[in-house]
Amino acid sequence: MKRRDIMTLAVGASSLVLARPGVLRAQGTPGATSVLRFVPQSDLTLLDPVFNTALVTRNHGMLVYDQLYGLDANYVAQPQLVEGHVIEDGGRTWRITLREGPTFHDGTPILARDAIASIDRWTRTDVLGQNIRAITDEMVVVSDRVFLVKLKKPFPLLATALAKPSSYCPVMQERFARNPPSTQVTEIVGSGPFRWVANERMAGSRAVYERFAGYKPRNEPVSFLAGGKVARVDRVEWHTIPDAATAGAALQRGEVDWWEQPTADLLPLLKRARGVTVAVKDKAGLMGMIRFNHLQPPFDNPAIRRAFLPAINQTDYMTAVMGDDRSLWNDRCGFFLPGTQLASEAGLETMAGAPDYEKVKRNLQAAGYKSEKVVLSVPTDLTALNAMSEIAGDMFRRVGINLDYQASDWGSVASRVMNNRDGLDKGGWSAWCNYIPGIIALNPATQSYVRGPGRSGTSGWPDLPKIEALREQFLAADSLADQKRITEQIQLQAFEDVPYLPTGAYTPPTAFRSNVTGLIEGFPLFFNLQKS
Repeated sequence: MKRRDIMTLAVGASSLVLARPGVLRAQGTPGATSVLRFVPQSDLTLLDPVFNTALVTRNHGMLVYDQLYGLDANYVAQPQLVEGHVIEDGGRTWRITLREGPTFHDGTPILARDAIASIDRWTRTDVLGQNIRAITDEMVVVSDRVFLVKLKKPFPLLATALAKPSSYCPVMQERFARNPPSTQVTEIVGSGPFRWVANERMAGSRAVYERFAGYKPRNEPVSFLAGGKVARVDRVEWHTIPDAATAGAALQRGEVDWWEQPTADLLPLLKRARGVTVAVKDKAGLMGMIRFNHLQPPFDNPAIRRAFLPAINQTDYMTAVMGDDRSLWNDRCGFFLPGTQLASEAGLETMAGAPDYEKVKRNLQAAGYKSEKVVLSVPTDLTALNAMSEIAGDMFRRVGINLDYQASDWGSVASRVMNNRDGLDKGGWSAWCNYIPGIIALNPATQSYVRGPGRSGTSGWPDLPKIEALREQFLAADSLADQKRITEQIQLQAFEDVPYLPTGAYTPPTAFRSNVTGLIEGFPLFFNLQKS
């Protein structure tokens, strides 16, 4: 029986999933509470967006923490908690002034020392932040609202870096930001438009947020992550519903209001459903990849990583993830977001045509593969990653890899692949399928997964000195022509070094009840939207 055929049978189950203690007053009655019920892509396992860069943690973080700067709809950094800045000393000193009025959720004001501690913690772990840390002399409190960032050399992209929307810099209280990034912050006293309701959290089932009445939004109209972030609903509930049929039935019945990532096979049904809107809100979408662990054999050998390129047919991966609607995916994807200013198709010929498994076998033999075990870590409860993993697993088996296909829940996979650098005998891993937010893959400055700073980099930890040297050239380039040239060189080098195997780009639609309006263009954000 197909999933779409059993949706009506799942309706009763969805009611059980959404059951919770307490009764909300009906909307439209005096003193009613407006509630937005949301189905996230997976359960919220980790709460700290610096400790963990999973997208579900980022989405949670954007509810409860604000940023110093935010990207607007044109991807330009704008002041957010910052009132403004002045660049002095030939570009080496940034004098940053915080807005007057914003507070943390416990009512204490957001001070310069909180901002400095938040930046300091973020620069210890984020790969772009590490660049800033390396050229920072000191950060100095001038007053409660003013602080200095003193640099060894000019860095015009500082505001853009602090506005980064993934693996981003949340503003925390100093007492929390002084924790090393290797220690998760679990007590959330945020700075954003919603506050975390810790006592209503149910692991594997529910996360709850309430409008923070003390939040002081900016006066400008909202524009993506910039401008006036106004919470227009009183309460946001995240309900984890792993079964897609159950989630789809709950949306049709109005038991939930918004499903982040409906599966491709249910999209036609949801598009026909009364009272449901299906739309692509995140135009930048996601870029799929097979990420290698560069610290462990056999993928510490670049020739072995490179050997798999002839086996990658992006059409297969994108069809598995998004179905046959080609308007939702691109199978000509390199290491930067297709269709954007700096993207190119340089090097894509290495993945042209049908998979050539015999060629891969020859490549592996020539590269010295000695039948080392490969652990592919697979999340069962993220549909897109599970689909990509099945194709990747089949590819590894066809070319003779000694594959250990290990499937578990997303929380376990995320903790393993992002934190475990040990060998396979100590619970380590060899490869996994993941996706990159397209919004960070616009250029080499923010595309962290093509970076190669070794153990200080993103999960997989590639050491790629040629790419790092080219990236430094990109950061120093002062013309668009030079930036394009260098970005193309980085892509060509990436097809030599293979930090990961690109499996295509796609724009997954989201689905929501038609009485939910004001959704921001981009990934799931909860300010500005209304529910009538």
